[in-house]
Amino acid sequence: MADRLVVIGGDAAGMTAATNARRGAPGLEIVVLEKGPDTSYSACGIPYVVSGEVDDLLDLVVRTPQEFRDQFNIDVRTRHEVTGIDLDARRVEVRALDQARSLTLGFDLLHVATGARPLRPDLPGIDGPRIHGVQTLADTRSMLDAVGERRCRDVVVVGAGYIGLEMAEAFIRRGARVTMVESGPQPMRTLDPDLGAKVAEAVRRFGVDLRTGVKVEGFGPDVVHTTDGDLHADLTILGLGVRPNSDLAVGAGLAAGAAGAIQVDHRARTDHDGIYAAGDCADAVHMVSHRRVYVALGTVANKTGRVAGINLGGGYATFPGVLGTAVTRLCNVEVARTGLNEREATEAGIEYVVGRAQSTTRAAYYPGAEPLDVKVLAERGTGRLLGGQVVGADRAGKRIDVVATAITAGMTAIEFGDLDLAYAPAVSPIWEPFQLATRDAVSALKAQPT
Repeated sequence: MADRLVVIGGDAAGMTAATNARRGAPGLEIVVLEKGPDTSYSACGIPYVVSGEVDDLLDLVVRTPQEFRDQFNIDVRTRHEVTGIDLDARRVEVRALDQARSLTLGFDLLHVATGARPLRPDLPGIDGPRIHGVQTLADTRSMLDAVGERRCRDVVVVGAGYIGLEMAEAFIRRGARVTMVESGPQPMRTLDPDLGAKVAEAVRRFGVDLRTGVKVEGFGPDVVHTTDGDLHADLTILGLGVRPNSDLAVGAGLAAGAAGAIQVDHRARTDHDGIYAAGDCADAVHMVSHRRVYVALGTVANKTGRVAGINLGGGYATFPGVLGTAVTRLCNVEVARTGLNEREATEAGIEYVVGRAQSTTRAAYYPGAEPLDVKVLAERGTGRLLGGQVVGADRAGKRIDVVATAITAGMTAIEFGDLDLAYAPAVSPIWEPFQLATRDAVSALKAQPT
């Protein structure tokens, strides 16, 4: 067993790997280098701290650096930025930010978990004090300080993806007027246009001024300049998505994969012996298309970090791949998807049919029943399920997990329609909406010429 494991990055994929490596190798020296002041926190919970639904930012911290030292004998060094990796000499160059000094640290094993970097286009004024990203606890502290310093009546959210929707909800709950600017034709680009239109309806219904097909051109002290005119903004939130924070590793010589992320195999190994990568800086294989993809999700980061850690600790673990299963919420409307959408299926060269259904979350006559729209894709010829999407209220989003399970099992639309699923009027309609959609897909399959 190697003497020292160095982990670059102290959040989900880094600390999960470190703790699992410790379980497998009690005598291994483990050093974690984290650029920021925090470790092991739920960035996904940040919007709910901003909204006030979660009381304190510290509630998002799973374990502190001291807890990792005490419970796992892991040497966690926060405010230590890795500035270089020498693969041949097997060492990293580190900048201790608080001491303003540099040091060199050798490694026998290396795990790269540098996460993702928020997209921040080079626009005039984007570094202004009222422009905030949503990536780290430090970002959120800065944002909350800004909110506390002045009354934020008008908030502009740039980008209408997961983060954009969640931050729009957060500021609606705070009583602000929210304008959402999206350069594409719809919110939630991972959905097909028909379901994206349903999301747009929900966004506007809850009072958000949604402007699609509008590009941001720059920022002033109290204004966002767009192609649709100037917008007054006491605060601006950037939710434009992320890209892999892989430049350091790829620049050192590790192979790049999808979207420039670090390429890894099913055991989270890079193309260099003893060097692993996981989380938002690494790519994965899609379980339906079998193509290399980049999917930045907390679920994937934790799972791939666990696989890397088990292998680093001398065990054996594999990661089967991703479906891109994700869910979010805007007020009481939930949005979820899994597998391939129509664009992704076309790009993968897979012919498909579509099944759709409009239904309710409970028996239609039962108090509290809410409408929902669902959609599935099935492969032409074989009928295997390729993907699913849902937009609706009242716990609609978690229905996607049944579809993800069926896709993972390789089920066809016919097989899914025959599943023995639970029913009670207060919980669900007698026909699960996704089963109705698969019946529609089966009809489309039968209508296809042979």
